[in-house]
Amino acid sequence: MALLGNLRHRPVRRLVQLYLGLALYGISMALMIRSHLGLDPWDVFHQGLAKLTGLSFGTVTIGVGALVLLLWIPLRQRPGLGTVSNVVVIGLVVDATLALLPAGGPLGVRIALLITGIVANGAATALYLGARLGPGPRDGLMTGYVARRPGRSVRLVRTVIEVTVLALGWLLDGTVGLGTVAYALAIGPLAQFFIPLFAVPEGSATDSAAPSAGSAAPAG
Repeated sequence: MALLGNLRHRPVRRLVQLYLGLALYGISMALMIRSHLGLDPWDVFHQGLAKLTGLSFGTVTIGVGALVLLLWIPLRQRPGLGTVSNVVVIGLVVDATLALLPAGGPLGVRIALLITGIVANGAATALYLGARLGPGPRDGLMTGYVARRPGRSVRLVRTVIEVTVLALGWLLDGTVGLGTVAYALAIGPLAQFFIPLFAVPEGSATDSAAPSAGSAAPAG
């Protein structure tokens, strides 16, 4: 029951907030995909793999998340309920939303989709991190590696990983564009704004530490 070990404090709010955040995250990804103006680094990689394999975007997202989670084992990281839910829920929601959203449209509509998607992504990140039920698999990979290599900074490790997946995704024909740059510039300030609004106060020493704006990362 390790996944539920820190759920004693405000369980209803935290569960609702977790799944609302993960669902909103999947919706935000779909909005950015439909804008055709560029994606965040991990989603460029996901899209490239989806084109290569013929699998749906959500299926690839789930598969990559599961593989990244396996990399937690040598890092001795323990997943929380939010970690496992992140792997599954976001992929299911992004596929469902893509099935409902039409492709294409005028440039003005696509810009609106991009902006809405980026803002929603910032809010979604704050919602699921604020629930304190475990980081996303990609977040945990970065923080776990830094914990095992104390001389490395989270910022440096995150940058190296994201530049790598962005380059791989671009080589696989993932969409890199204005949206990619806009996301990189906006997600930090958006997370800094939203995280204090949604962080569940600590109820006891068993609760995980409060998330900070610097801990926010795309596609958990």
